[in-house]
Amino acid sequence: MKVAFATQDQQHVDAHFGWAKHLAVYEIDAGGYRFVQDFGFGEDLAEDGNEDKLAPKLAAIHDCAIVYVAAIGGSAAARVVATKIHPIKVTQPEPITDLLHKMQDVLKGTPPPWLRKALAKGQEKSFDFEDEEVKS
Repeated sequence: MKVAFATQDQQHVDAHFGWAKHLAVYEIDAGGYRFVQDFGFGEDLAEDGNEDKLAPKLAAIHDCAIVYVAAIGGSAAARVVATKIHPIKVTQPEPITDLLHKMQDVLKGTPPPWLRKALAKGQEKSFDFEDEEVKS
């Protein structure tokens, strides 16, 4: 599963989604995580109401299941959720590696239903007819 982190310094989740200078993307599963890519964005990010600034961010993380943010506006949150990405807000700046370790621990156990759904993002839904029992 891919997870994105809104960051100014590429080390902490410390950025508002719309104003983030970087979106760092990692691949994670119960066995570990690896850095995938850092998407950098320009300096002109603090314009409230400029919805166009969201399009490149949404495109960059389109295949992520989760995005960690320090804050996110209502319309941005709606657009993130509409692309089937689950936004998670942190209450204070947190190191990205700490969040990855916490997520990894959750994945090793029994993830909550919302996380199981997020894990399924990008996977084809299949139905095995051989597992169905036919009753006469």
